[in-house]
Amino acid sequence: RGKGSSARSAREESWLKSLFVRKVDPRKDAHSNLLAKRETSSLYKLQFHNVKPECLEAYNKLCQEVLPKIHEEKHYPCALVGTWNTWYGEQDQAVHLWRYEGGYPALNEVMSKLRQNKEFTEFRKERGNMLLSRKNQLLLEFSFWNEPVPRDGPNIYELRSYQLRPGTMIEWGNYWARAIRFRQDSNEAVGGFFSQIGQLYMVHHLWAYKDLQTREDIRNAAWHKPGWDELVYYTVPLIQEMESRIMIPLKISPLQ
Repeated sequence: RGKGSSARSAREESWLKSLFVRKVDPRKDAHSNLLAKRETSSLYKLQFHNVKPECLEAYNKLCQEVLPKIHEEKHYPCALVGTWNTWYGEQDQAVHLWRYEGGYPALNEVMSKLRQNKEFTEFRKERGNMLLSRKNQLLLEFSFWNEPVPRDGPNIYELRSYQLRPGTMIEWGNYWARAIRFRQDSNEAVGGFFSQIGQLYMVHHLWAYKDLQTREDIRNAAWHKPGWDELVYYTVPLIQEMESRIMIPLKISPLQ
């Protein structure tokens, strides 16, 4: 009896340990290399600007005067992907998404040239007086997501941001490589990104909808597709926090 009890205790202890000990990932490559698009070397910058409420109109006007000059100037290897004001979510907030074609060297080149641009220097100074806070992240795009290209409007945009548990980015990518096919019927998938610098283990999914009711209808329809519920079931435990922003594009945004 004593031997049986001991063996049972050992098995129980081994089983409990298995719940808390993660196996080492045997892959010998950076997760970013496994998840990101290999055919491009684009780097993305996502900016969040919290604007003083009384300054939002002036802030938008200033951005609409200056940002297109950077976007359209071939001297700068970057492009404005989209620019928005948050409608639902954190209020009086501007969100800008930039693409640097050529990765970190392109980013460094743009930043160096802008520092020599007097108009941009004045723009930053004037803009700074309108802000309460700001932050940015450098991102790569998931290999299985659509390339974010300009689109006609009018649309509303949803930015869904997920703070993942450290060490789970590969799992997230594996599940969403299958899940994305459930969300492309209505051309709502705009882009999917994961952070490299700034707040880490962050994922951002960008969606476009005609209006809030269309968003509701499309999201509800996904639950009627066999397999969607299973993928949601397995990805939810990977998330620490999540946030949804409904955003309205500015007139200068390539994503309308």
